[in-house]
Amino acid sequence: MNEEKLYAMRHSLAHVMAAAVQKLWPEAKFGVGPVVENGFYYDIDIPNVTISTDDFSRIEEAMREIIAEKQEFGRTEKLIDEAITCAKEHRQPYKEELLNDLKRSGTTAAKDLDANEMGTITEGEGAVSSVSFYQNGDFIDLCRGPHVHDTSEVGAFKLMRVAGAYWRGNEKNPQMQRLYGVAFATKEDLQQYLMQFEEAKKRDHRKLGQELDLFVLSDLVGSGLPLFTPRGVILRDQLGEFSQEIQSKYGYQKVMIPHMARAELYKVSGHYEKYPEKFTVTSEESDDEFLLKPMSCPHHIQIYASRPRSYKELPIRYMENTQVYRDEKSGELHGLSRVRMITQDDSHCFCTPDQVGEELSHIVEMVRDMYTALNMEYRAILSFRDESDKYLGEKSVWEEAQRALESTVKQHAITYETVPGEAAFYGPKVDFMVRDAIGREWQCATLQLDFLQPQRFKLEYTGDDGEKHPPVMIHKALLGSIERFLSVYIEHTAGKFPIWLAPEQLRLIQVKDSPELDAYVNKIADYATEHKLRVSIDRSHDSVGKKIRQSELMKIPYVVVIGEKELADKVLTPRIRNDLAVSGRGEETYQYENLVRSIANEMKTRAHRSSL
Repeated sequence: MNEEKLYAMRHSLAHVMAAAVQKLWPEAKFGVGPVVENGFYYDIDIPNVTISTDDFSRIEEAMREIIAEKQEFGRTEKLIDEAITCAKEHRQPYKEELLNDLKRSGTTAAKDLDANEMGTITEGEGAVSSVSFYQNGDFIDLCRGPHVHDTSEVGAFKLMRVAGAYWRGNEKNPQMQRLYGVAFATKEDLQQYLMQFEEAKKRDHRKLGQELDLFVLSDLVGSGLPLFTPRGVILRDQLGEFSQEIQSKYGYQKVMIPHMARAELYKVSGHYEKYPEKFTVTSEESDDEFLLKPMSCPHHIQIYASRPRSYKELPIRYMENTQVYRDEKSGELHGLSRVRMITQDDSHCFCTPDQVGEELSHIVEMVRDMYTALNMEYRAILSFRDESDKYLGEKSVWEEAQRALESTVKQHAITYETVPGEAAFYGPKVDFMVRDAIGREWQCATLQLDFLQPQRFKLEYTGDDGEKHPPVMIHKALLGSIERFLSVYIEHTAGKFPIWLAPEQLRLIQVKDSPELDAYVNKIADYATEHKLRVSIDRSHDSVGKKIRQSELMKIPYVVVIGEKELADKVLTPRIRNDLAVSGRGEETYQYENLVRSIANEMKTRAHRSSL
């Protein structure tokens, strides 16, 4: 089924759900009911009624009755003033507000409206003369469409959750109830999604983060500000260091910048206006306005601009794992996937136009190296220019860069799609969409050509012709936000991290206390530590069975039980985590030196499976 048909089905189901709510609660007032990924929602306000999951079966039954009636979706038009009067008569204040905005500004999109005028009554001539409505049964709604022909064509659905949502995203407005549903063309597609959804709940990174002791969320510290435990820091550091290890092979050098700067820096770069979610910093010693940095590129630009540059120095490549800060709305914060302090493996390259192709090829190779080691599939979305004249920079440079990008992804057999007209006006972009273990896609790595920032900051280099020229700037991140990537990766692996990333790689379970056994276990642990392994010893007084079960819950790759027999025979039998074990291999015994060296080699080579 094509996407347009599925969109119409989901949109129609939003109306069916609203009609069912109106049937059950005639006093209900309605906001907006758009299509979203995998389904739809409707913002609803019912005086003195709080919808809960206990109500879902009643609402779904009412929806099925409406569907069985095969109610047609009929389109009508009303003059804008007539529509406003109608909304007022039917006591639908949210629709009345939307209609007033349509009359005044021709849109209901909050981002395109003057906040001071939003929802106010509009007199006189309007930006639109009429608006469309769709009706099924007794329910009529302000709507542009599209819809299916009648309610029998809406497909399979299920209500999923209800959440609070401020009207039009403004916390000063009334809080409505946002009722979510999912919808698919067939019952089979719906069932497949629901199975995936249940698996996703088991893999929820917030749940696993607590169980595996990776990070902590504290109300006292603040929403969107996770605290990483020693185990969580190992994950962060290993990923960040691997990113820089890959980049260093391609000539990127570490730099370090402060966590704040004068607001003037971001006014020049344009980020001051682009990021309204900024954190301001007050100085006791200066009248200057400071911000916690929302982006790092203006800082790196200042390093480049600190002295004259020659074409012989280019390309110049900077990299840094650094934090940026965004004052996200509290309702949008979610575990590690949406936070206020964001760690980026950020890097920037300054090069000549004729070096762009090779630099882009290198970046694609870096992405390949990163996600091959992480054992994750990905595809590329290439956002290119169209034939219009809205773009900055020489068309020939754009075309050469786009050819290089497409050639490189083809060369590396990367699945991709090109989207003409979707490039930012200042340069083509590539988003790498990573697929997780249960089939969801996430945008992680990215690269962006930028012809604008060099112009804003008047960057230049002296060419081989002796003249001054602006460099081309390339933004790149292999992981993107490390916090967000961790949310994806924890769920992708279900917390079963590969050897090289596992916070604890080897656990030694000591059966009983004795000086001889203590000395032997310590000797093994010391040898493992010398080989850079992350090893622990469990000498608790729990039963051996409970100790083994605890190590399984913590998803430790290798566990070795050591008692009198192991001490006497001087050989160990490792328990290998199921996903790492090679099928068909039975239990083997190893001298501890050989065992440790094998695990250390797996760590060094970033192996996906056990070599034992």
